[in-house]
Amino acid sequence: MLVEKNVPLQSSNSFGIVAKALSLVRIKSEADIAAVLQDPALQASPKFVLGGGSNIVLTGDVKPLVLKVEIMGRRLVSENAKAWIVEAGAGENWHDLVTWTLQNGYPGLENLALIPGTVGATPVQNIGAYGVELQDRFDSLDAIDLTTGQPFTLDAAQCAFGYRDSVFKHSSTARSAGAQGFGLADKALITRVRFALPKAWKPVLGYADIDKKMLQSKVDMPDALQIYEWICEIRKAKLPDPQVIGNAGSFFKNPTVSLEQCEDIIQREPKIVHYRLADGSVKLAAGWLIDACGWKGKSVGNAGVYDKQALVLVNKGGVSNPATGGEVMTLAKAIQTSVYERFGIRLEPEPVVV
Repeated sequence: MLVEKNVPLQSSNSFGIVAKALSLVRIKSEADIAAVLQDPALQASPKFVLGGGSNIVLTGDVKPLVLKVEIMGRRLVSENAKAWIVEAGAGENWHDLVTWTLQNGYPGLENLALIPGTVGATPVQNIGAYGVELQDRFDSLDAIDLTTGQPFTLDAAQCAFGYRDSVFKHSSTARSAGAQGFGLADKALITRVRFALPKAWKPVLGYADIDKKMLQSKVDMPDALQIYEWICEIRKAKLPDPQVIGNAGSFFKNPTVSLEQCEDIIQREPKIVHYRLADGSVKLAAGWLIDACGWKGKSVGNAGVYDKQALVLVNKGGVSNPATGGEVMTLAKAIQTSVYERFGIRLEPEPVVV
């Protein structure tokens, strides 16, 4: 086990923010975690788990011991009459895994193509796009308790999935985190994730962008690979490539309001983009709210709102003169304030602020 000191993290966070890890250990296997937890100098240290860095905003150097997850591997674990069970190491690139499953004839993840980040982060965030959430394809995961060093496995119910939420985003004092009232924030490191990919596959459609692709292509019943290709095209057209323009993807969660609240807003803003949910509530498009407040293309220092999608905040300074975490958060807070003042809705950020 090698403990690296003062490790630059600019290339390890998709925003491209300049910061460093005071101490960092690369976790390539479960044995590396055991070595950290058995080391007298490290076992009691606060720890920060870092995957692909696609959902974080660094506001300074990271003082806790950074555990950089680099556990690799992809395989078909088993199959039954209903599904193929595919397993991937937490350090695997998510989009590469989606591509691999389709190449091997295991459909089901195509709507989640091109979401940046690593496999280990997907259940933490319960990633979702175009009508599919991770929980819809989740089987189970393996993790290590960072206090005791004991391995454990969680199924979907134990992960307490919600909208961009899971047990891994709550502390142990958060009684609402799961059915048994426990949280695993900063207390566990996910090592492997398994997915149940349905043999009775059906396309998940119904989004305007996908409907447009269907009309253009004159394809009424697309297969999984066709949907994958469409999703990639849609995301590339709408969202900046983090390798070119630093960003953390969608910066705010789409807020959910009651039907009555939505109807009240519609009376004032008839064009507001909204979606009825099965429970009777209504999800509003956060990007539309931000755009309506005039933020698209505006900036604070080198942090800006993407001119093609108001839901995305970007690093306008590039590698040579990057935005700071402080500029990103100042911009985010200004957006929250203006949306609240106009619509009475509080936007909640998706990324973790470190």
